[in-house]
Amino acid sequence: MTQHFDFNQFRLLIDEAITYDDLPRARALAKEALEALGRGDEHLGERMYFTAQILIIDEKFEEAIPCLDAAIKHNPFDGAVYNDRALCMIELGKLDGAMEFFDRGIAVEPDFATIHHNKGWFLNQMGHPAEALACFQQALELQPRRAVTYENMADCFYKLGQIPEAIGACQKAIEFLPEGCGHIRKEITQLISIFRRID
Repeated sequence: MTQHFDFNQFRLLIDEAITYDDLPRARALAKEALEALGRGDEHLGERMYFTAQILIIDEKFEEAIPCLDAAIKHNPFDGAVYNDRALCMIELGKLDGAMEFFDRGIAVEPDFATIHHNKGWFLNQMGHPAEALACFQQALELQPRRAVTYENMADCFYKLGQIPEAIGACQKAIEFLPEGCGHIRKEITQLISIFRRID
């Protein structure tokens, strides 16, 4: 394995690529990570994590779960693994245990913004927008320029009838969107127009 392999950097880059729907880049990063890690037992947990990323990209969620469980066994302090375990369960319709994995991930890695965001997303999907907002705010404390979190906050504010706040969150999302996200920028701009007609 190369001495300069940065697991956390690859993890964050893959998360960003998946968030903004650049799946070819996410796959390439996961493959690059696997190649850098080599085949020894020393980094089995990390290899299982990146193997799971490829399976998740391919929507093979059932197959990803054993890889994530193996990653947890080898490194029980990686919040990203618990996060992805929860997301796989949600994709498979196994909602009951998903929150437990989000909470376990937050317990072991409370400064990982993505897991707070995804817990908020799940709470919002389950009809708890006020609780979701608290999770999104925690994610933004850790990563203040997280466009996708502002976008999801806008939906919560809308559901709570707080239209000016929804517009403000959309505007923040546009401000912090990375380059090359023109289609997302257009969607959020259209959403602002809808909110303004409601307000």
